[in-house]
Amino acid sequence: MKFLIRISSFLCLVCFSGMSCLALDREAFTFTNYDLQVRIEPEQQRLGVRGKITLRNDSSTPQKFAVLQISSSLDWRSITIAGKTPQFLLQPYTSDIDHTGALSEAIVTLPQEIAPHGSVELEIGYEGVIPPDATRLTRIGTPDDAAKNSDWDQISANFTAVRGVGDVTWYPIATDSANLSDADGLFEVLGRWKQREVGSSMHFKISVSRDGASPGQLILNEPTCMLVYEAMGGAQLANADCMFQPLGLRSPTFAAANYGSVSRPSITVFNLPTHAAAASAYADVAEQAASVIENWFGPLHGKLQVADLPDPDAAPFGSGSVLLAPLPDSGTQPSGLAVAYQLAHLAVWSSRPWIDEGLAHFAQALYLEQEKGRQAALDYMAAHRGALLRSEGSAVGSDSTDQAARSLINTTDQIYLQSKALSIWWMLRDMIGDAALRKAISLYRPDQDKEPSYMQRLIQAQTQRDLEWFFDDWVYRDRGLPDFKIESVYPRQTMSGAFIVTVTVDNLGSAGAEVPVILKFAAANQESPDQAGANRAGKNHDITKRLELHSKSRDTIRIEAPSRPVEVVVNDGSVPESDTSNNSFAIETPQK
Repeated sequence: MKFLIRISSFLCLVCFSGMSCLALDREAFTFTNYDLQVRIEPEQQRLGVRGKITLRNDSSTPQKFAVLQISSSLDWRSITIAGKTPQFLLQPYTSDIDHTGALSEAIVTLPQEIAPHGSVELEIGYEGVIPPDATRLTRIGTPDDAAKNSDWDQISANFTAVRGVGDVTWYPIATDSANLSDADGLFEVLGRWKQREVGSSMHFKISVSRDGASPGQLILNEPTCMLVYEAMGGAQLANADCMFQPLGLRSPTFAAANYGSVSRPSITVFNLPTHAAAASAYADVAEQAASVIENWFGPLHGKLQVADLPDPDAAPFGSGSVLLAPLPDSGTQPSGLAVAYQLAHLAVWSSRPWIDEGLAHFAQALYLEQEKGRQAALDYMAAHRGALLRSEGSAVGSDSTDQAARSLINTTDQIYLQSKALSIWWMLRDMIGDAALRKAISLYRPDQDKEPSYMQRLIQAQTQRDLEWFFDDWVYRDRGLPDFKIESVYPRQTMSGAFIVTVTVDNLGSAGAEVPVILKFAAANQESPDQAGANRAGKNHDITKRLELHSKSRDTIRIEAPSRPVEVVVNDGSVPESDTSNNSFAIETPQK
């Protein structure tokens, strides 16, 4: 350690002074490959890592300095390049991308400048402890209990669970500072990191050791990990060899505890000793969710592992083939919502976040619709639209360059992306139907997705409609949101006693959509036998038709009702829009 201090002092005086003339670009390098040896010692809360990392300069200028960041609870032990120790500066770096609210940062002076697209390999070593820590939340005023429920990562004798970047920086990264006091600050920094690393790979061998006791069940979020349990002297070891290729949007995650398990065809639930009965109930609900997901997205690529969390109020987390979530107490009906999200990731994977995350949230809406009806799914989407509405408020009127930069294929704002992508998949389903969309999703191949229009072409092949306008407004560019207004309603009673209602709708917004127009009508006093039967079934009190409205346009639709119309509503909540205050129109007594 004294050696590192001397290096730090030297750099402060010499090396870093030369950096003052040059802005340090922390995000210049992409970490294209990790090859790590990871050792976990639960009794000491300790993690130790040795290995190699490969960095590629993805900036437009040569780079003389490389930045390596790990959690502030870990310490750098060695950094070498081609067998030699370069000069490097060690310093704390405040960032909420780690649960401690800070990082241990090494600024490495490279032996020579790395040209754009050039690469450098470094051998690294670091170690330390990972105790529970919610500093990043408590320092911005989050109550202690709520903070601990969110940041529950730890290595301990009884329970270990450690997520990756965005929660615990247990493997090296390089990002600008992320700040939770800025509403979208963390998500933007994290989004940029994931976007840069989407094609990278990580190979790591991990071992969990406990003296004289079972290491418990080791769980990792890559279904192809090879696990081996063995005894070595007085220690019990759990070993795993994992390959994340590509790393994609996953955060390499591991958990270990004295788990029991309940297995079903699609899922294994690992439960803590007091939750055996709850695990069985959870597995049954998860299998029901699996049937919904496989019906829509096809067979699962691997088996979902659900790992119990000791805190009953802990926030669930899913990545890859693992869902970490507290099992409900016996007598409490478990929800399959989190399971549906994670199962969708096992059925369909994409390097494009709007597809990968959008389909996973779409799966949750489908599950709710199956369990509780369409309105429950619409309520779920409405609950996710706050960030979308805030973000889109500034998008209207932007030039074409800004619209492309903020598009779903380029944005790094994860919350905005998830909400908008969810709505896009639901709108596509309403536009082309379940069968056509299921077919398009089944034909999706991640390795063939070489350009943004790939998914559009798959979907258009299943329908006769031209969807270029829709993808241009919602995916390739950010044109804001529609704003539907019922301009006029003209009802007329026919000689047969039915009613023809002519509805004119304006779209005042900058994005187009196909929107439902709902005509509500009163029950008829006198009906034909067929109409009476339909009314008893509750089907004839409203009629819905769909209207395609491009931006800044107006169109008219005619709807026939069997009895007196009372109201017209445009949009049932399936299409996000900027203003819903002008979406209904009460109808006066119509003329004959």
